[in-house]
Amino acid sequence: MFDRIKEDIASVYNRDPAARSNMEILFNYPGLHAIWCQRLANKLWRSNWKWLARFVSTLARWITGVEIHPGATIGRRFFIDHGMGVVIGETAEIGDDVTLYHGVTLGGTSWNAGKRHPTLEDGVVVGAGAKILGPIRIGKNARVGSNSVVVKEVPAEATVVGIPGRVVNAPAIDKDQKRSKMAQKFGFDAYAVSPDNPDPVANAIGTMLDHISIMDEKLTSVCCEVSKMGGDVCEKELPEIEVESEEFIEAEQKAAEQREAGMHSFDPII
Repeated sequence: MFDRIKEDIASVYNRDPAARSNMEILFNYPGLHAIWCQRLANKLWRSNWKWLARFVSTLARWITGVEIHPGATIGRRFFIDHGMGVVIGETAEIGDDVTLYHGVTLGGTSWNAGKRHPTLEDGVVVGAGAKILGPIRIGKNARVGSNSVVVKEVPAEATVVGIPGRVVNAPAIDKDQKRSKMAQKFGFDAYAVSPDNPDPVANAIGTMLDHISIMDEKLTSVCCEVSKMGGDVCEKELPEIEVESEEFIEAEQKAAEQREAGMHSFDPII
């Protein structure tokens, strides 16, 4: 038990820079108090002491302002920052290293028995006031923006904002790899395909690479079919395109430096 408490305190230090001492955390973090009460209530719930479990959770709600149903499943290093107004339903499942801010609701959309509350996988962060409703799954390390209302499943590593919640930066690892491969084939991989480059020209070229990739796959399929029919139009290999001249490299580096200088010189206050 004490090992879990130490682990909880350590998780607060990792996620709240305002934490200054163990005593401060022990006595002044209602989110932790609510979690500790839920662990006791959950043990009572699983031991079929239903009424007593609900009574413990009710006391915890009076004291902390956080309502966690004793039937909810909660992982390790769970952290509720500020706490007030958080509601977690009976069939909610929360993984390890999950963070919730004040006003979050993990609620249901049905009065039917059974699974009716969301599942949050490891590392999920839910912003203040967000509502996640229904038996949906929020993928590993996903982020839910403040005041969002999420009613559909969210993929891992994605960020969701708005009402209803929409994914604004779904992971595109496969897409980035395909773009990089196609860019290398056509000789301008040094420009336009960096996933952290906000340049609109780069985004346009990236879209063009997606189109070229699809056309390349279709052309390959056509060549295979023509070859089966005895044709020889696809026997010649396309020449390799190489852009390795010093002039091109210098121009690309200069353009990158100009973009970086422009970003550093931007003043949003003006």
